[in-house]
Amino acid sequence: MTAVCLMNTYKPMPLSFIRGEGARLWDDSGRQYLDAVAGVAVTNVGHSHPKIVAAISEQAGLLLHTSNHYRIDWQQKLAQRLTQLSGLEQVFFNNSGAEANETALKLARLYGWAKGIEHPLVLVMDNAFHGRTLGTLSASDNGTARLGYQPMSAEFVKVAFGDIVAIKQATRVYGERIVAVLVEPLQGEGGVALPPPGYLKALRGHCTQNGWLMMLDEIQTGIGRTGRWFAYQHEGIVPDVMTLAKALGNGIPIGACLATAAVARLFTPGSHGSTFGGNPLACRVGCTVLDIVEGEGLLHNAAVQGERLLAGLRTALAGHPDVAQVRGMGLMIGIELTRPIREVCLVAAREYGVLINVTRGQTIRLLPPLVIDAADVDRIVAGVVGALGQRVTG
Repeated sequence: MTAVCLMNTYKPMPLSFIRGEGARLWDDSGRQYLDAVAGVAVTNVGHSHPKIVAAISEQAGLLLHTSNHYRIDWQQKLAQRLTQLSGLEQVFFNNSGAEANETALKLARLYGWAKGIEHPLVLVMDNAFHGRTLGTLSASDNGTARLGYQPMSAEFVKVAFGDIVAIKQATRVYGERIVAVLVEPLQGEGGVALPPPGYLKALRGHCTQNGWLMMLDEIQTGIGRTGRWFAYQHEGIVPDVMTLAKALGNGIPIGACLATAAVARLFTPGSHGSTFGGNPLACRVGCTVLDIVEGEGLLHNAAVQGERLLAGLRTALAGHPDVAQVRGMGLMIGIELTRPIREVCLVAAREYGVLINVTRGQTIRLLPPLVIDAADVDRIVAGVVGALGQRVTG
């Protein structure tokens, strides 16, 4: 089947999947693959989890949509669960990560407006990625994604990721115009970059001291990916605003922006909205995802299998001429290469039956479902090592 009717926005691999179960996918010829990408950190509880299937099936037969002109009980339930888990107090639901980040940016604008700041600024990071709307592209640092969409919004100031000195320097330069910082706890699209230990805690202190909003983009790191519900919990802090999407719906589109009550009250009826956001189906699935992560011990499993995967890759790839560094947290692993290696993903899939992803041109990114076991980890290591061992010409 040709794709001539689709806009030319992707370069899909010559693979098509028709069925999934747990960490496995099957293509249209019946071949099995180990999914080490999870739909880019989406299917954290695995493909076709029976509890997710049951929730979707039952809710589809009951009620899909009413609009937010009426109370939606599943929305209330999911908001209560998320606030209990996060330490934040109120939630706005929408349909994607980009929408969740737009919600956060609108809160930052309102926060500056309430303080009487005519042209508020938000600090963002080198190599950040927050979405593909014009607003979130302006907050991001991806030249390819931004190409042709200039001019970008001037309300953002870019600083080095993981560098608290850079934050302090921006404070001296821009002063009271800064109202917020938007940062990923780990940069996913930016190459699985980790800040130094203590960075988020220091940033939290600096935001509090200066009256800024600390806004964390946990769209890729949230819902157990790093071995905690949210990555900021590794440093014992709580942000003012947090955004979620991806794994919250395990494939059903949903986004969420959480905030403290003091920040959330900046929104008033009519100041923000979403036609589909928080619909009964998406929110029921979100509740089911949380039940599964908690009930099946997937936070612990992500931490344990993540350590095994990181150690296995570091051992197997030690001294490899094409590998600069292996890094990660939980089941979010990056293998930085010394050069782009063409078709390494296709080689891993075709020769070893392992699905991997490359971001920023030369960082292999591994984001397997949180349900993987030790045998799956070892298969991923073997697939990555095998694909790199092919020494495909760049």
